[in-house]
Amino acid sequence: MSQALSFPIPTSVGSLESYIQSVKALPMLTPEEEHDYAVRLQQNDDVEAARMLVMSHLRVVVSIARGYLGYGLPQADLIQEGNIGLMKAVKRFDPDRGVRLVSFAVHWIKAEIHEFILRNWRLVKIATTKAQRKLFFNLRSLKQSLGTLNPDEVRAMAGQLGVKPHEVVEMETRLTGQDIALEGNSADDEDSFSPIAYLVDPSAEPAVKLEQEDTARRHSEGLAAALESLDARSRRIIEARWLQEEGGATLHDLAAEYGVSAERIRQIEQKAMQKMKALIGEN
Repeated sequence: MSQALSFPIPTSVGSLESYIQSVKALPMLTPEEEHDYAVRLQQNDDVEAARMLVMSHLRVVVSIARGYLGYGLPQADLIQEGNIGLMKAVKRFDPDRGVRLVSFAVHWIKAEIHEFILRNWRLVKIATTKAQRKLFFNLRSLKQSLGTLNPDEVRAMAGQLGVKPHEVVEMETRLTGQDIALEGNSADDEDSFSPIAYLVDPSAEPAVKLEQEDTARRHSEGLAAALESLDARSRRIIEARWLQEEGGATLHDLAAEYGVSAERIRQIEQKAMQKMKALIGEN
């Protein structure tokens, strides 16, 4: 058994540097130990085996997360998201494929960090489709040492990334666009205007407000009727997941409550949502 068992679990208490140093101090598993823990996890759902696999690869997450510091997001958050990806990889790892966990986990760690960056890098989503996300990261990497691309560079980059030139131009525009403060700087000149001064809110019109309130009332009534059409368990799952003011229950929370798997809860939720949408759409 690995000596890593004698090491304490790194915590978020203290500085980020302390966490990184404690992670680096954890010993790596030998191929034999890794295979043994993976088999125990796969065959017996051994939580301790899963912990050992995760702990021994936390340093990998730190190393990968460091490569994404140029996006202006906190390193601690990048590491946290990468750790989520690592745990997903450990859960899906098959020890009989003849591949080390580190090679398998890199994809899951990067995927989780990519999702986090795309959710938080800009208020307005910069990439929404899988192809756009790939173009976003590739283009940003290639543009590190370049200014605005000229037509020849656009065509060359489009060929290199396997996309159309206009897609490169569009993504470059998104990358170089600046966020504008809605309320400006208090030190600005008196004659300057921030967007808040000239943006009109058409919803302030009384007729529009009445229409919005009527629509909201009908939607509320439709939602109540749709909920009533569900069986008690399905209704409980929908209410716990989506109709809480603060923090809905997770799939795992409800799985523990009903003594079933998280996947089963997801299936019940999906079926209930489809039924509700159909009923609301008829009203």
